[in-house]
This record gives sequence, C-alpha cells and structure tokens, in this order.
Amino acid sequence: MPHTTPQAATAAWLTQLPPATAPALLDWLFDQGSLTRRLTALSAQHFSVTPLNEGWQPLRADECQALGLAPGAEGWVREVYLRGHGQPWVFARSVAARAALERGGFDLETLGSRSLGELLFSDDAFIRHPLQVCRYPSAWLPAEARHEGLWARRSRFERDGLSLLVAEIFMPALWQAAAKEAR
Repeated sequence: MPHTTPQAATAAWLTQLPPATAPALLDWLFDQGSLTRRLTALSAQHFSVTPLNEGWQPLRADECQALGLAPGAEGWVREVYLRGHGQPWVFARSVAARAALERGGFDLETLGSRSLGELLFSDDAFIRHPLQVCRYPSAWLPAEARHEGLWARRSRFERDGLSLLVAEIFMPALWQAAAKEAR
C-alpha cells in the first residue's frame, strides 16, 4: 500500500561530513560504485528487490529542487526495499519528472523486482552527479520502517536530458550485517 510523503518534513542534504565521521559510515555513504553490487556481495548472492510503491505523484520540494523542477511537479516515484538474506537493508526512493521520462524513452514502470541501480550502472551513457547525504526524516519512510536518524544518500543520474534522482536510506539491519562482515 503506497504511503504519502509529507511535504512539511525537510532534510539538509550535504556533500561532505566532518572528518571525525566514522570511516565505515563514510565508506558506505560516499562509495561511487553500484550499491546493488555491494549489497549482493555482502549478502553472498542472497540479494533481492521488493517493490513497495510506484506511480505518478507530486514530488517533494527537495526532489523538485534537485531535479530543477517547479515546486509540486509530478513525477514517477518508485520505492523499494533492497534486501539481504530477506531483511530490508536499504529503502530506496527513485524519482523522475514526467516530462523527462516521456521524452527520454526510459520505462521505469517495467522494472518490477529488478534493481534500478544495476540498470543505471550498466548504461555508460548515464552520468552520476555528486553524492549528497543526510539524516533522513522518519516521516518520509514507510510506517513499518520508521526510525529516527537513519543515514541516507542520494545522487542524480543524467542521460540525454533525462534526470533520475535516486535516494538510498540505510536501515539498521544493513549496519549489523556490515559490522558482522568487518569482524
């Protein structure tokens, strides 16, 4: 069942964190590679994508700003869990403007349980813009995943006038799995 994302919540998206930030956190948040590939490796190939919600809806103010759109612009929203060993490790929200999708010939509607990240990283025409990070507002998460202070990252991928904004919110189970692997 789709959840609505309150417009009132805000996030301060940053391009860097203080030098005293834990190296493991920085490694995950600012890794330039494919998160899908990294999660697949961490899960020893027990990785899956669970679609939660997708469809046309008004984009949040921060998303409109990041994509250079007028406030309240409509776009395609896709929300999924990226799972390792069946546990939700990452909540991902990807958005794109309606006009850009219709022009760009990129069909997000048919992804199903396939990873958008894998698709983006396998197409050399996509340019990835700098990563931004924040503490993600819990009001923007699905009710069953609401936790205060979760770290998130996002970046914009661009190809031939099509911009996709991909946000990845790191759930507590991921940090447990990453800590276990580090031991």
